[in-house]
Amino acid sequence: MSRFGYVAIVGKPNAGKSTLLNALLGEQLSIVTSKPETTRRSVVGIFTNETMQAVFLDTPGIVPRPKFELHRQMIGFIHQAVEEADVILVIVDITESMRTLLDVLTPELRTDIKESKKPCILVVNKMDVLDEKAVALPKILELMKTGLFTDNVAISAKYNKFVTELTAVIESHLPQAEFGYDPEQLSTQPEIFFVAEYVREQCFEMFREEIPYSTEVRVVKYEERTKGKYFIQAEVIVDRTAQRAIIIGSKGASLKELGSRARTRIEEHLGVGVFLELHVRVKADWRDSERDLREFGYDGYGDMLLTDGPATDDPVPDGPVTE
Repeated sequence: MSRFGYVAIVGKPNAGKSTLLNALLGEQLSIVTSKPETTRRSVVGIFTNETMQAVFLDTPGIVPRPKFELHRQMIGFIHQAVEEADVILVIVDITESMRTLLDVLTPELRTDIKESKKPCILVVNKMDVLDEKAVALPKILELMKTGLFTDNVAISAKYNKFVTELTAVIESHLPQAEFGYDPEQLSTQPEIFFVAEYVREQCFEMFREEIPYSTEVRVVKYEERTKGKYFIQAEVIVDRTAQRAIIIGSKGASLKELGSRARTRIEEHLGVGVFLELHVRVKADWRDSERDLREFGYDGYGDMLLTDGPATDDPVPDGPVTE
């Protein structure tokens, strides 16, 4: 009998949640950067082998003290994922102090896990960083004493070590059921969701300080073409006019580089050539606006809105349109 179910991946920013999802899938589906709080929505990835199908929900990092309405929306994604999951993975960075590790288990998360009565697996990540692996054992034992965890697995998501063993543990806890999706399907989310994510990923890679955190990306047009490149138009939303100027750069140089980097990433994902046209738009304080957040898709699993509305600023395209 096959096994099928939903698996929530939760943990602090930079614990390795997105890296783990990509390692499980063998595909760079979820964006990964060195900066914390890169993931803002649950990213859905489907893993299938001969005997099981697991739908993974890569959630935003746990923010203990929300500063913006955006943070509260992100926390909502975590609670929703735990509610919908059959199995919960709590991933921790083993290099952190014991106090920091216990801080991952916020009162709200503890309550969610206890009340759900679902299998919860402690995933101890970044074992590759430790010179002496044995130093991890006291921390693991202390975490297991909380009574929240059914199992624990120590891994290195970055180097894909012991991820197969983790998969086997997950499978043992999934319900017996027929597969819910085509075995070739990698996600339930539309391509425009990933297009927006890959543009936002490059914002995190290229810009520093507050700018990546003040940035949102919305796909405005997505045209698949039987001949020539796909045409994609997207808006990069920022908080302040000064941020817009930085992203555009002198004579549009920074925006052109952003478009070039993002286009390469998008083409790798789609497997087709892409003409990407980017615009930069200012929406003051969008992170604290419930209306703006709904417009950007923060009222569900984050599917980006697709509209036919014109962009408001002059574009700086990074190549000619190919018909």
